[in-house]
Amino acid sequence: MNIENLPRFHLAEFPTPIHHLKAFSKLEKGPAIFMKRDDLTSLGMGGNKTRKLEFLIGEALDQGCDTLVTAGGIQSNHCRLTAAAARRAGLECHLVLNGTPPEMINGNLLLDRIFGAKIHYCTRPERDETLYKVAKDLSKKGRKPYVIPVGGSNSTGAVGYVNAMLELETQMNQMKIMPDAIVFATSSGGTQAGLTLGARMTGFKGLVLGISIDQTKTGNQPFPPILTKIANETSLRIGAGIQINEADFSLNCDYLGAGYAVPGDLEFNAIRDLALTEGILLGPVYTARAMGGLMDLIRKGVFTKNQTILFWHTGGTPELFAWADQCCQAF
Repeated sequence: MNIENLPRFHLAEFPTPIHHLKAFSKLEKGPAIFMKRDDLTSLGMGGNKTRKLEFLIGEALDQGCDTLVTAGGIQSNHCRLTAAAARRAGLECHLVLNGTPPEMINGNLLLDRIFGAKIHYCTRPERDETLYKVAKDLSKKGRKPYVIPVGGSNSTGAVGYVNAMLELETQMNQMKIMPDAIVFATSSGGTQAGLTLGARMTGFKGLVLGISIDQTKTGNQPFPPILTKIANETSLRIGAGIQINEADFSLNCDYLGAGYAVPGDLEFNAIRDLALTEGILLGPVYTARAMGGLMDLIRKGVFTKNQTILFWHTGGTPELFAWADQCCQAF
């Protein structure tokens, strides 16, 4: 395995802590719930994309690139952290955001502006085409762009979450805990692909459960083949010698609600309960949907009192400010 030999640019202090959510566990009347705090990575208000960006930016610098180009929604956590990481690395940053410029700039979009990112708006169907057009235009102007896919989810970025699973193994041994399941939000696939591959590498026997934010198992773009492709390309990149199959992924798509970035009672109830018991905040798009799903699974008896669950907090707190009106109504 050659993770240590891959180009990497230091962006955060690891390991991130694991906290036992005693009051929240008591409120839910279910298993002992621990939380892996990747919302506390030090860069740009935190989040899981920092782990991916360490390897993505390492590769960009190794290739002599001077500009990062990536894409996402207007409140993209990935874009916010890419903009912050670009500043740390001395690179220019261009963001392709699907949507129209809002009257009031807040949340992640405000932070994108503060970090000096150049923003290009487009419609959702035009996003991929616009991403590569921006990169092509930059090349014509003499820049050397490095294109990062949505969410940083490719075989380079996913190495960050293989590494995270190795980190978790050490922490679990030190804390003498062994979760029956690791639960987290999944969307673009890099986090789940990396954790699933890392679980195979470390011999973790529990469930590695991704609660889908916007992906489905069927349809025009079923998610399991995407996960499998990322995981196997990552395995090849790091020389793990492991083949991952679609059946190796645990994916729950029951909590898609009204759609991506349309939080409802499930999400706002999770935000409220965790805030009032633990003083910890969730983002309404990703982590609140995943936590809301976990809470529902506990109430349905899928997870029981004698079990231990680790919820991987992947960040997204700045999203809250973009949904201030809905939060005020819900609380």
